[in-house]
Amino acid sequence: MSTPTAQLSAAGVSIWLDDLSRTRIESGNLQQLIDTRNVVGVTTNPTIFANAMSDDSDTSYDAQVQELAADGATAEEAVFAATTQDVGAALDVFRPVWEATNHVDGRVSIEVSPDLAHDTEGTIAQAKKLWDKIDRPNLLVKIPATKAGLAAITESIAAGISVNVTLIFSLERYAEVIDAYLTGLEKAQAAGIDLSTIQSVASFFVSRVDTETDKRLAAIGTDEALALKSKAGLANARLAYELYEKTFAGDRAKGLLDAGANLQRPLWASTGTKDPNLSDTLYVTELVAPGVVNTMPEKTMEATFDHGVVKGDTVTGGYAEAHQVFADLKSVGVDFDDVTQVLEDEGVEKFIDSWHDLLKKVGEGLEAAR
Repeated sequence: MSTPTAQLSAAGVSIWLDDLSRTRIESGNLQQLIDTRNVVGVTTNPTIFANAMSDDSDTSYDAQVQELAADGATAEEAVFAATTQDVGAALDVFRPVWEATNHVDGRVSIEVSPDLAHDTEGTIAQAKKLWDKIDRPNLLVKIPATKAGLAAITESIAAGISVNVTLIFSLERYAEVIDAYLTGLEKAQAAGIDLSTIQSVASFFVSRVDTETDKRLAAIGTDEALALKSKAGLANARLAYELYEKTFAGDRAKGLLDAGANLQRPLWASTGTKDPNLSDTLYVTELVAPGVVNTMPEKTMEATFDHGVVKGDTVTGGYAEAHQVFADLKSVGVDFDDVTQVLEDEGVEKFIDSWHDLLKKVGEGLEAAR
């Protein structure tokens, strides 16, 4: 019998796991998820690595930390060594998937330091450093869609680096992200780089949009406002897909696609439901469309495998309704531009905090080893 994750895959959704650890790779669990849950990629972030490396029951990093301590490595150097090793190993596990999907999937993402979120030149330099160090064609370097990140996305793509653009919340910023990608492709083409070797995804965050918007709707408190709860996240993502379809059907994009370039696929991130009153598969089954990626926490993936109901495309028929949701949000007094700016600022801040937690934990491990 076909499983819900197999049905999701057949409907055109690439299932990526939003988690990675050395134990997951070495135990064979990652391969098992590829074989049984239709997983075709992985995303990582500082929080994921902080959780993996601060797990006292996980001894898989101990030997490397001992070695790095003996070499006099700083916490930052140790984190770079450990995370690039994990991502490289995961990329090797996914290599057959990369081959089988014509180099589209089989991708693993690693993020530039969150401290560089507002530093264009620093981001470009670290993207190149990560790309050269890991040296796998199926890597994606994650760059946040901050204002400073946009130019870094263009320059990284122009250098032939495949990029996962992260922390996108608003349609306006998403339009700028697509423009940054296309500009990067134009520069790469001018430099004689084979455009078919460059891949990119644009990570649109979903559940956090509902969390922030619903808080504001509850504060407004009218029947009209409360009727809009838990609708903004899906509506925002559906309108992102509408923008994706329109932009990549335009002449500028078509010229690049004809020259061998790839679509920059929309990726749904933050797809675990935060509200216990909502279905635990809401941000999976209600965001099915051809050519999207859904990166899921393991809990959400298992819920989908267990009882997700895949009804086919649940995005492209909902554009009019999504536009109406935004008209209604405006009429009850929700400033959605402010919602998305708050979410971007919070997103960057959370990743910076996790990054510093990771550096602190690894620094303590190095000291103990010395």
